[in-house]
Amino acid sequence: MTIRTLPDHLINQIAAGEVIERPASVVKELVENALDAGARTITVDIEAGGAKLVRVSDDGGGIPREQLALALSRHATSKIASMEDLEQVRSMGFRGEALPSIASVSRFSIASRTPETAHGWRVDAPGGQLAEAVAEAMRPGTRVEAWDLFYNVPARRKFLKAERTEFGHIEDWLQALALARPQVEFRLTNNGKSVLALKPAGDDAQMRQRLRAILGPDFAARALALRHEVAGVTLEGWIGLPTDARAQADHQYFYVNGRLVRDRIVTHAVRQAYADVLFHGRHPAYVLHLGIDPARVDVNVHPAKQEVRFRDGRLIHELVQRTLAEALAATRAGHVAPSPPVSPEAPLPAMQPVLTTQALPLAFSPARPPPAAAMESLRELYATPPAAPAQVAEASPASAAEVPPLGYALAQLHGIYILAQSARGLVIVDMHAAHERITYERLKSALEAQGVHAQRLLVPLTIAVSRREAELAEGAGETFERIGFEVVRSGPEAVSVRRVPSALADLDIEALVRDVLADLREHGSTRRIEETRNELLATMACHASVRANRRLSLPEMNALLRDMEATERSAQCNHGRPTWVELDQSALDKLFLRGR
Repeated sequence: MTIRTLPDHLINQIAAGEVIERPASVVKELVENALDAGARTITVDIEAGGAKLVRVSDDGGGIPREQLALALSRHATSKIASMEDLEQVRSMGFRGEALPSIASVSRFSIASRTPETAHGWRVDAPGGQLAEAVAEAMRPGTRVEAWDLFYNVPARRKFLKAERTEFGHIEDWLQALALARPQVEFRLTNNGKSVLALKPAGDDAQMRQRLRAILGPDFAARALALRHEVAGVTLEGWIGLPTDARAQADHQYFYVNGRLVRDRIVTHAVRQAYADVLFHGRHPAYVLHLGIDPARVDVNVHPAKQEVRFRDGRLIHELVQRTLAEALAATRAGHVAPSPPVSPEAPLPAMQPVLTTQALPLAFSPARPPPAAAMESLRELYATPPAAPAQVAEASPASAAEVPPLGYALAQLHGIYILAQSARGLVIVDMHAAHERITYERLKSALEAQGVHAQRLLVPLTIAVSRREAELAEGAGETFERIGFEVVRSGPEAVSVRRVPSALADLDIEALVRDVLADLREHGSTRRIEETRNELLATMACHASVRANRRLSLPEMNALLRDMEATERSAQCNHGRPTWVELDQSALDKLFLRGR
């Protein structure tokens, strides 16, 4: 076959196949261009799910008449000019492919006006064929219209989903961009009807309103705000409580310098941060912004700019994991509202805040039963279960200011729940779940205080691995020693295990070492041993905790409440279930129609 140069319109259509997957891709590219132009208000109009029309209007800097046609040329951009610019990209877009790609597969039109001109200019480009610029009466800014998407590529058009599905993707993308730029006003209409109207958020209260509109009232009311900076990298945002976790990972937003990305390092770090407090199969909600020197991250690794590559992935992983873990550890029972207050306009609650357990089973089955020897070694370390603090006398507070966060116990219900009166209303505690968390945290603290006890194997365990894994083990000696292992390379494709943690000696050591090597290869760090150890401690804590139907005196119940207030992560048990809920005075009044 003869080698030939492809015509421009075919090149643009091939590029469109990489960048323009569906109408939502058009919205993403055009809105990102508007943000790069300095827009403060962006309006998106959609018809027929975007298949008939996508229109994006902004009040940005605009494009001069003489550059309108150039803007529709491939690889024409104002955002980079040299290799140095490419190595530290600060804009949302930079390749100069979006406009010509969209124009090649739609009946395209672009109109723009700069602030210093009396009127704007419009250029039509159906199918990528440019027409002459004509005058257009408009406000300063830019308006881009893409009619009949994929009208000249029938094979692509027939793969579009239903109108409702395509519009759902557009709404999701626009909401994600709105979380990245709180200072920008976003408007969205569908078939002439307003769907989204997000005012600029200039302070925390207004940002909470935007979070409420996008992620719901529960997240906005109870999300934990965080901010941490290390080595010139800043991480800030909001993370949801474990009890607000979702069945799907649909409320997870991670931004790098304002760009929404998907990153395996970050996903793994978040999962580790929630490891002790999240129920199996649930996904946390979060909105996290990472600020980093653009020279330390490569955004040019994905055609649609959805992935990035960090120069120091280990630092990012550690920053995300530690920052989130510390924020979650600081949540003690009574210091974070477990259920939203009932607003005056809300319907009468049918005791749902009390009975809701997120549809999660109450029984916990460990992934595998701990070996008898491992359990015995841990029992020897903790032969005497952690004693409860000195029983506190039943108190009658003089004022609301003196009432502890969880209040004072009133009674025990069905041998399972503790009822307490707080300054806000009624507190209901699952006594087994609460005591299980308290015992578990004490076991972890005791074990960490004693350090890792290791024992030498009489006969070293030889494991066949790949050459890459053998090289990794050879360079990770200090990491293995820190977690109680001694692993040395014993051949081109083999490693030998000479020492293991005492508490884990009867587990599958070969599988553990392979898992650790996999973590080191993928993420540069590992918490595999800590997770296995914590699984054993969680089992011990479950068996050592107070059981249902055990009668507790009021001083014992109050002692448990005080322990909950002093224990990290005590708002959830080890398996992610809530340990307490609260009905405030207004919710109780609504149950009995008081004040009506």
